[in-house]
Amino acid sequence: MRRVAVTGLGAVTPAGHDAPSTFASFLAGRSNVARLPRLEAERCRSVIGAEVRGFALPDARHLGRSSQLALAAAMEAVRDAGTFDPDRAGVIIGTGFGDAAETVLQARAHVRGGVRAVHPLYAPKAMANAPSACIANQFGWTGPCFTTASACAAAAHAIAMGARLIQCGDADVMLAGGTEEISCVLSSAAFDALRALSTRNDAPSQASRPFDRGRDGFVLGEGSAALVLEEMDHARRRGARVYAELVGIGMANDNHHLTAPDPTGEAAAFAMQRALTDARRDAADVRYIAAHGTSTPLNDPAETVAIHRALGHHARRVWISSVKSMIGHLLGASAAVSALAAVLAIARQAVPPTINLDEPDPACDLDYVPNVAREGRIELAMVNAFAFGGHCVSLAFAA
Repeated sequence: MRRVAVTGLGAVTPAGHDAPSTFASFLAGRSNVARLPRLEAERCRSVIGAEVRGFALPDARHLGRSSQLALAAAMEAVRDAGTFDPDRAGVIIGTGFGDAAETVLQARAHVRGGVRAVHPLYAPKAMANAPSACIANQFGWTGPCFTTASACAAAAHAIAMGARLIQCGDADVMLAGGTEEISCVLSSAAFDALRALSTRNDAPSQASRPFDRGRDGFVLGEGSAALVLEEMDHARRRGARVYAELVGIGMANDNHHLTAPDPTGEAAAFAMQRALTDARRDAADVRYIAAHGTSTPLNDPAETVAIHRALGHHARRVWISSVKSMIGHLLGASAAVSALAAVLAIARQAVPPTINLDEPDPACDLDYVPNVAREGRIELAMVNAFAFGGHCVSLAFAA
């Protein structure tokens, strides 16, 4: 089977407007969560979030915000990777809500003025496949182009499918990742109504605290991250830098509940074990896991159980951390940011911490790299992504 290299990285997140600054912020353990006046004005229970501030993509008024974020991340990733044949390149971008802000805006316009008040650019701005399509159009790529929409596993599915397309010969290069925007209140309101969000409104920087006893829900974030995946020999022929190799993919569904994870962790563990089998590696090879780690009462113990099941006694020797502690939960983009963190952890031989981990939950009894980054040899890193609907994806990257 053809091998898959990672040759380009791009990101626009609350932690930085590019991949290097995002990862540097992660290593520094800086929180990017703040109070959001627009949520206070809407009288939400949770009035905190992690927004991308000071970002503007020139000449992109025809694009929705999620597409703008994705295009910026893609442009950086492609610059990083270098030049390749557009006929053998494609793109898959995952998303959760798509561009909800545009939907709310046009719904209000319809209420005020009827159907003729709806803007003609509503469809191309709001449709879920807009980010993938606009990236392909930007670069003139004619390879496979589509969107994954599996909630918080969307970006992991995008990366997995991008790799599979390369492995089976349908493309030589695939840009894969995720994007999400939270500029309208609808996303916040949806999770607010589920009582899923942290209400630590008076201490926003401490609100996202995966695996900590005091966690009370997740914090919404926004942004985009993109990886250029490339067939290994193709990358070598053009002299591309290889950050890491995507060696294993595991996917499953827990069939437990629409919003709650299976507390037994069976399907999540299967996804991790399948990724290791695909990679032809053993549990003992794993050094770092970029955890899903949402900071919710149910997810964190379930993921802990899954890691125990998947790795056995080696689970206690693995470094695990969640970048959601610093940028919140980017929903459909979250796994792309975690993948970027895992790839750079391999390249830099350093892993980001889980901040705000002051008193570990006894049910979360593994090494979550509390509060301070750690340096060391990393040969194999994994990325976990678990989502509403029971979706479980695990990716394995090797040096």
